[in-house]
Amino acid sequence: MNLSKIQKLDEATVKVSKKIKVLNTLLWPAEAEDKFLQGWRKGKPELPQIALTKPDVVDNISVLDSIAGKCDEQNPVEKFLAETASSYADAGRMLNHIGTPEFTRYSTRIYGRPDMEYKHQTMTAIDGAKFLLDVTERLMGNQSIQPTQFDISAADFAGWLKSEVDEFFDKDAVEVVIDQNMSSKALAGATRIRVRGSAMFSPLDKDQLLFHEAYVHTATQLNGKKQTNLKSLGLGAPRTTRTQEGIAVLAELITNAMDINRLRRIALRVIAVKMALEGADFIDLFKYFLENGQSEIESVRSAQRIFRGGAVKDKVVFTKDAVYLQGLFEVHTFLRIAIRDNRPDLVRNLFAGRLTIADAVRLHPLFESGWLLSPVYMPGWATDLRRLAAMMAYSAFVGNIALENVTLQRAIELEDEIKALSVSQ
Repeated sequence: MNLSKIQKLDEATVKVSKKIKVLNTLLWPAEAEDKFLQGWRKGKPELPQIALTKPDVVDNISVLDSIAGKCDEQNPVEKFLAETASSYADAGRMLNHIGTPEFTRYSTRIYGRPDMEYKHQTMTAIDGAKFLLDVTERLMGNQSIQPTQFDISAADFAGWLKSEVDEFFDKDAVEVVIDQNMSSKALAGATRIRVRGSAMFSPLDKDQLLFHEAYVHTATQLNGKKQTNLKSLGLGAPRTTRTQEGIAVLAELITNAMDINRLRRIALRVIAVKMALEGADFIDLFKYFLENGQSEIESVRSAQRIFRGGAVKDKVVFTKDAVYLQGLFEVHTFLRIAIRDNRPDLVRNLFAGRLTIADAVRLHPLFESGWLLSPVYMPGWATDLRRLAAMMAYSAFVGNIALENVTLQRAIELEDEIKALSVSQ
């Protein structure tokens, strides 16, 4: 392995990629939400007029392409660097095509499409989303499921979150700051977690955002920054988004932090991405979210997430919201196979930086040799393989139970059948 070459390519990737900031570039002005809702409430909704500034990253793209071209992809480290550099280059091209169909082409190249069918499988993210919406729709009719109360201010939430991250990240300083200009409720980086200042939070938000943002996104990026031989593991490369969000959503499920409304939001966004790709505009998506139980402000922000591409119609779509379910399916399957094959080390690898599941496998010899460092921070659910294995085994089994053939009355019938069986033996 040419260590000198790797070091130079690694340093160059870290330096050149910094200017390509996808989410910050695609941020909508805060007043766009209010203006749209004013028109909606008057019965005269108008498509938002959004003007986003294209970043000057042409030179960065050229350098990133050059880095990728210099990598020997037969070497797992250089392949990682090539994939990372190419990912940032594609993200730069996407940003250079804000407001055009080319934006969508690069978005799907980076994040994929919700109707992508996996090889050897027949299920897509759309299928998963429809299934989850169908199941939760029936459950939502149950009046015993109480509506969520959002009564925690951003300041109070940030204070609570700060105390939690200080305890977990005991070897590093992680800031929690309030940001008024965000579409998400929280957004995590290596040393800073931003909280939307205009948001109100629920008790359910606490665990969801703690396990999702802090214990996955911040933890993996911090662990990556501690790598001495491969600094690029500390980058949030766009190509790692699907795996990152898959781990984070799985974390919510495993820790019981996921609630039914949150699950529906994730599924609804997948369907909405597909609708937008087929021609639905911003108002169509706003109505879709509204009809499916979201508030007006939630519906605006959900539609906004999908049109963070400088246009609100004509199939110019930011497809990132499709990766949450795709990533969940992929990570869940990966963990099941890793445990089945007695490879718990691969679970650990996922947290050692911002990696894809393919990276975790390809780079394993480097972790095994010590050239790449084990993660410093890992959430409890990922460190105890005994509990993780039990959950995976159980979920695999219960997936075979056909609920459509079962009613509550069946519980009484089953008891009688068991008694009859014992008498006949």
